[in-house]
Amino acid sequence: MRSMKRPLSDKKNIAMRILFVSNRLPIVIEQQECDWSIHRGSGGLVTALDSVLKRWGGVWIGWPGESGIEAEKLDALLAEFSQREGYPIAAVPLSDEDYTNFYEGFCNQIIWPLFHDLQSLCNFQPDFWANALKVEKLFAEVVQSQAQPDDLIWVQDYHLMGLGKALADRGVQNKLAFFLHIPFPPPDIFCKLPWRKEVLKALLHYEVIGLQSMRDLKNFSDCVNQLLPDVEQRHTPRQMRMTLEGRASVAGVFPIGIDHEQYAVAAARPEITKSAAELRANFPGQQIILGLDRLDYTKGIPYRLRSFERALERYPDLHKKVTLFQVVVPSRETVQQYQDLKAEIEQMVARINGKFTEPGWVPIHYVFRHVEHDELLAWYRVADIALVTPLKDGMNLVAKEYCACQLDGNGVLVLSEFAGAAEQLGRWAVLVNPYDIDCVADAIKLAVLMTPAERRPAMEKLRTNIREQNVHWWLTQFLKVCGIHLNEPMLSVPTDKVA
Repeated sequence: MRSMKRPLSDKKNIAMRILFVSNRLPIVIEQQECDWSIHRGSGGLVTALDSVLKRWGGVWIGWPGESGIEAEKLDALLAEFSQREGYPIAAVPLSDEDYTNFYEGFCNQIIWPLFHDLQSLCNFQPDFWANALKVEKLFAEVVQSQAQPDDLIWVQDYHLMGLGKALADRGVQNKLAFFLHIPFPPPDIFCKLPWRKEVLKALLHYEVIGLQSMRDLKNFSDCVNQLLPDVEQRHTPRQMRMTLEGRASVAGVFPIGIDHEQYAVAAARPEITKSAAELRANFPGQQIILGLDRLDYTKGIPYRLRSFERALERYPDLHKKVTLFQVVVPSRETVQQYQDLKAEIEQMVARINGKFTEPGWVPIHYVFRHVEHDELLAWYRVADIALVTPLKDGMNLVAKEYCACQLDGNGVLVLSEFAGAAEQLGRWAVLVNPYDIDCVADAIKLAVLMTPAERRPAMEKLRTNIREQNVHWWLTQFLKVCGIHLNEPMLSVPTDKVA
């Protein structure tokens, strides 16, 4: 295996680059009247990978997110983005049929529910699998066309688990790495996948496999033991080395973080402080509980609403003392399951408000829309309690974003024990089983009663952990296992440039 241990330096003097491959490019393309515009997407992962590409060199490869644009115009937009941002991006063209069967079908009707322990929601349509293999070949073709001999090819998330094998089948000999952002299920659930061995063998074409938690690593190891008994395994505290048919792989735990500094500095801006104060003034004498989720059945929103209702039933002294802000960001609104979930949430909110509302107090303020970043920061600042209770999550970055924005240190994090973040943050959060409605109701009561003397030491520990194990730390730790040693300070976002 070729050595890749070079110090980070001027990218003009090194041959190796990093090819990031994800289902979507880090862009948003929008049609404005008779023309199209392109701008960079948001999020901590985009920020972190963006900084590495600019300093190290490389290419980001993925679907552009828009199929209704002419190829010539798309090429011009991608060139415009690359020129402006300082690194190239390459598009994998997908037809509407590819998008439907691969993304909406295989990814989101099979892998997404299965890996979140909701196998009853899976649609094991054979055509979805066939189309996934087709799309992997399309991705492999573009990646191979972009790759240079010393490049590291780093594939992101569950959509492209089989891309490593597709690349190997084309004779690509570059070092291949993969990171799974969602949970990995235990064998009794993973084995329900009709193509279980094919998926597992395909994953072992990657030399480095990144997982979010020790739970995921154990599940992955158990699946390999049960389905591929010929694989040799050797364990270290947070890694597992495997050998299959002469190929060596290492799977490790790398909990993804956020850009703590970016959130903390942005939340301290005067306009955010003013917005938070105005919000607070509307709820005198009340504690604000925040639930913030994308519309998805894995987030456990109906269970959370029942738990809040239960808290109001069991503890009448909470009446007029707490208000739940439940923010739901639209997602996959064309899918019937998500339409049904939206309707269920709205009916529950109406029923609970109808049951408990009193003059001057509405227990739940429900928001269903896309949220601007500044508005989100103000909600994080003003929330006394964050209710982060997914049924299952790879990590859950909302929990970390909330803590980063708690500048006065007076917030309480109520966190599902089934979120990956619980492994990292559980010592200082109020851990709950989201399925246990009485447990969550009691946790709400406990959080409301906590004094500043109880809240602040815990929040300080949470913020310290999130600051130290931020997204740049995650990136550095993962790439170190790939043989790339980054200069960590160079990855930090300068404070005066945080927007």
